[in-house]
Amino acid sequence: MTDRHDWRDWRFGFAMCAMLCLATSVARADGNSPFVGHWRWDPALSKLPPGEPAPTDMALDFERVDAVHVRWTVTVKDAQGRPSLESHDTPGNGEFYPISEDTTASFRMLGPDRLQATFKGPQGETDSMTCTVAPDRRKMTCEGAKSVGGGKPISYVDVYDRE
Repeated sequence: MTDRHDWRDWRFGFAMCAMLCLATSVARADGNSPFVGHWRWDPALSKLPPGEPAPTDMALDFERVDAVHVRWTVTVKDAQGRPSLESHDTPGNGEFYPISEDTTASFRMLGPDRLQATFKGPQGETDSMTCTVAPDRRKMTCEGAKSVGGGKPISYVDVYDRE
């Protein structure tokens, strides 16, 4: 990611947000949440939108997931291998809150292991996803769609493995 958020970069940060927030209705900050821990993006199982460049590596670290806050850090390496690290601490109450200078996010629980996250950008861009942690807690799948200015949504799937 760059200092100025690019539309293509949002999805990676959003996926991280979504996973942490998924457990807000049932999880505690004591690590009992299926989302708390270290996750690595699986490029072989993920499906990027057409034309979107893949990172060379992406890792998500979820520190806290409860009804009050979701706290996470995402580390992304671009095509040149340059790492970018971002950390966020956001309420998990379904309302929109800023996660950067020009991006807001909202999280809503759909069950104990499912979360819907919606992100809005400065040009009318939206990214909505639903993330689910597998029953064995080893894999997390986020199915999403993003659109620009109310255009036709473009679908994607991000898959993460617990490390």
